[in-house]
Amino acid sequence: MSDYLIKAIDKTKNLRLLTITAKEMVGEAQKRHDTWSASSAVLGRTMVASVLLAGAELTDKEELTVRLLGNGPVGPTVVTAKADLTVKGYIKNPHIALPTKDNDHIDVKKAVGQGWLEVTKDLGLKQPYTGQVPIVSGEIAEDFAYYLTKSEQIPSAVGLSVFVNPNNTIGEAGGFMLQALPGASDELIDRTIKRINELPALSTSFLDGMTPEDLARKILGTDCKILEKDDVAFKCDCSKEKYAGILETLKSSQLNEMISEDHGAELTCNFCGNKYHYSEQELKDILAKKKADKD
Repeated sequence: MSDYLIKAIDKTKNLRLLTITAKEMVGEAQKRHDTWSASSAVLGRTMVASVLLAGAELTDKEELTVRLLGNGPVGPTVVTAKADLTVKGYIKNPHIALPTKDNDHIDVKKAVGQGWLEVTKDLGLKQPYTGQVPIVSGEIAEDFAYYLTKSEQIPSAVGLSVFVNPNNTIGEAGGFMLQALPGASDELIDRTIKRINELPALSTSFLDGMTPEDLARKILGTDCKILEKDDVAFKCDCSKEKYAGILETLKSSQLNEMISEDHGAELTCNFCGNKYHYSEQELKDILAKKKADKD
């Protein structure tokens, strides 16, 4: 089953819900970065939450970048999601595996540690907007819900799941983001939260074949309305031309050093791991263009 996200609304039109299945998306990130269990869970959950947030808030060519800046062993995590529901991301320390908790679940909280959750939105304005909240849980779902409630004043509930197989491949991934609209009553919210609390573990449900539509009906009720269904995917927009532009921003002395000492350069994209090689002549061309632009 390919990855996709749905948007739904309850029968009162006072609750909005996004649900997603994302095994292939998270699996692609795991393969590219060779992440181990704890790192996979942290990066995967952050990617799923970022796509849900993008689906809820972005339009046209807008994008957002999430930085999970914890002091735990996995280090910082950076994810960029776009309005078209493509996502890319990386984690500083991909090779982290920790002892599981008593319930055999990955200890995501310990992997993340304490710190900050930052969300920067590029909405096509002069300056991107950044909201920041402390990491209150480390489980990531609660941290995103806290961000939405505190930074954006949107009462929200978030659920995220990444199931990692013993061989470090991704067995399943998905989640949901519930947002209360201005007309939602306390009774409606409480009743819906009760449904969420009574759900079996998301990872188990996804492994058993639950779809985003199934999850929406479990949370909002069988009379909810499915509004949209869109594909999601891991996709990086890096290119050799893009990195040539970055090389052009270096000092001429640095480029000359690469030419005379290294006789070339190789750059690696943090987000996807793609490598771009530049020959000595290509570096000379970049240096010439830099000088021409300056003149």
